[in-house]
Amino acid sequence: MPRYAMKVEYQGAPFAGWQRQKDLPTVQGAIEAALARLQPGAHTIAAAGRTDAGVHALGQVAQCDMARDWDPFRLSEALNHHLKPAPVAIVACARVAEDWHARFSAVERRYLFRILMRRAPATHDAGQVWRINHRLDATAMQQAADRLIGRHDFTTFRSTMCQAASPVKTLDELRVETTDGLSGPELHVHVRARSFLHNQVRSFVGTLERVGAGAWTPADVAGALAARDRAACGPVSPPQGLYLAAVRYDRDPFA
Repeated sequence: MPRYAMKVEYQGAPFAGWQRQKDLPTVQGAIEAALARLQPGAHTIAAAGRTDAGVHALGQVAQCDMARDWDPFRLSEALNHHLKPAPVAIVACARVAEDWHARFSAVERRYLFRILMRRAPATHDAGQVWRINHRLDATAMQQAADRLIGRHDFTTFRSTMCQAASPVKTLDELRVETTDGLSGPELHVHVRARSFLHNQVRSFVGTLERVGAGAWTPADVAGALAARDRAACGPVSPPQGLYLAAVRYDRDPFA
C-alpha cells in the first residue's frame, strides 16, 4: 500500500493529546476520521511523537497508508477539507518508501516552550503560552541548562508513568533566549535531542523557571540531576506553552 508522510500543525487545547482515546477528542482520532472520509474503513496512523493534552505542534510528522495512489498535494487538500473545523492542518505531504516510519526513522526532535512574562492575563495568546507574572533571569537559566546538556540518567526529569526502557538520554541542546512577543516579553526554551522521556521537556522548563525566579541556583539543578530521583525535580510546567517544533530525518521527506 502506498505510504505517505504528513507534516501536521495543531493547537493542543481542544484535544486530550495526540494518541487516540475512546470517547475523547485527540489529534490522531481527528486525522483518522478524515482519512475514513476519503477511504472508508479503519485507519491507524503513526506519529514521530505522542504529545500530551494541551501540547501544540508546528511540525509533527505522521504517516498513513492508502489503498490507492494519491497525488500528495491532493491528499493534503482533501484531508484539510475534512479536518475542518478542528485546529489541525496538514501543511505538507509526501510519498515515502513502504519501510519508512514517522517514529523510528526520525533522528532528531525539536521542542519550543514559550513563556510570556507579564502580570496581565494573556488574551490573544491564551492557551498558547505559559503566562507568569514576573521576569526571569535568562542568564541564570542558561547556566543551569548547560548542566543538563549531554548524555545523562534523566530519572529526575521524567514522569513516573514514563514507559521508556531506560532513563539515559543524550540532550543535544537546551537553549534559553528572550524575545519581544506580540503580547509582551517572552522567554523561549529550545530543546533538541534524538528522543525524549515522558514529561522531560516540561520538567526541564518548570525547574529552569525556578532558577530564573531566583528560588534555585544552577548548582541546585546539577544536584537534582545527580540525585536521579523524581522527587528532586522542580515543578512541572503546564502544557500550553509547549510545541513540537520539528522532526528531522536523514533524508527530509518534504524536501
